[in-house]
Amino acid sequence: MSNGNGVTATLTQAADNVKDTATNISHAVMQRADDAVTSAREAVENARKAARKAVGKAKKKLAEASAKARKEAATLKREATTAKKKAAKQVKSARKAGKTAVAKAKGTAKRDVGAAKRKAAKKTAKAKKAVTAARKTTRKVAVKKTAARKTTRKAATGTAASKAAKAVKRPTKKAATKAAKRPAKKVAKKAASK
Repeated sequence: MSNGNGVTATLTQAADNVKDTATNISHAVMQRADDAVTSAREAVENARKAARKAVGKAKKKLAEASAKARKEAATLKREATTAKKKAAKQVKSARKAGKTAVAKAKGTAKRDVGAAKRKAAKKTAKAKKAVTAARKTTRKVAVKKTAARKTTRKAATGTAASKAAKAVKRPTKKAATKAAKRPAKKVAKKAASK
């Protein structure tokens, strides 16, 4: 019986040892599992924190980018409106300048035309005066010519008789002077020959 009790004692001790080792192993496994779960939880929390940080940074970057884009769009709109206003002002000023230039050109053209008309009128008036003066002078000359013709006719009738008398008087005077100058011999010879 003593042998049986010893075997049972050894078996119970071995079973206790197996239980201890099993409990130790289970404790170790449980400890490791707990450690793994806690590490996994920490990793998940860290990942969540990192994701939150990344999302926050991305949101901030997106907000900054959208704000910059809005500012740039606003500046572009302002520049476009200012450019449109400047272009409109330039167009208006160009139109005004064109209208004033056209008006000035019209005014200068009217002035030039009026001056040319005045000059032409003055020239035509001078020409008319010259024509009328020439006509008057031709009339005066014609009157003078007719008067001269009348006087020449009168003079011709008067001077013809005076010329004939002079012609008669002149040879006798000439002959007397020549006879006085000639010597007496020549006169005698002529008388003898006659």
